[in-house]
Amino acid sequence: MKKICLGAVLCVTSAVLSVQADNMKAFPPAEAGMVRHVLQLQSHDDEASFRVELIVGKTVEIDAANRYSFGGKIECETISGWGFPRYKVSPLGMMVGTLMGVDPNVPKVKRFITLGGEPCLVRYNSRLPIVVYAPEGVEVRYRIWSAGPEVKTIEKG
Repeated sequence: MKKICLGAVLCVTSAVLSVQADNMKAFPPAEAGMVRHVLQLQSHDDEASFRVELIVGKTVEIDAANRYSFGGKIECETISGWGFPRYKVSPLGMMVGTLMGVDPNVPKVKRFITLGGEPCLVRYNSRLPIVVYAPEGVEVRYRIWSAGPEVKTIEKG
């Protein structure tokens, strides 16, 4: 019995890996100075209730009192001939922050500083990888968002 279960797991695993490898053919290697980041999501019953937030930034030493962000953007492109989306991160712009005065003797802290602006939420689709091309030295992180089961009615005005 264990051999059959293990065999079934291996067959399913190899089929999933084969599909993932086929999907990666659409995504070319990164250009010079860029890094290709690949996220393969796990399957969910109701994937329309989920979103993936792409979080791009860099870990830097700064003061702990101010809030900082980088200039830059994430652009979505459709790969010609495939119809798959891919995401390209522009080079990070200047880091900006709030202007609270800080004691120069206070030690710096390491923090992950992200791109400014609205969050980049993308469709959750476990059948395709999420592929992000980012400049070298830039980190790409993610967070999964999910909708609760409760749906409310808006009152008529």
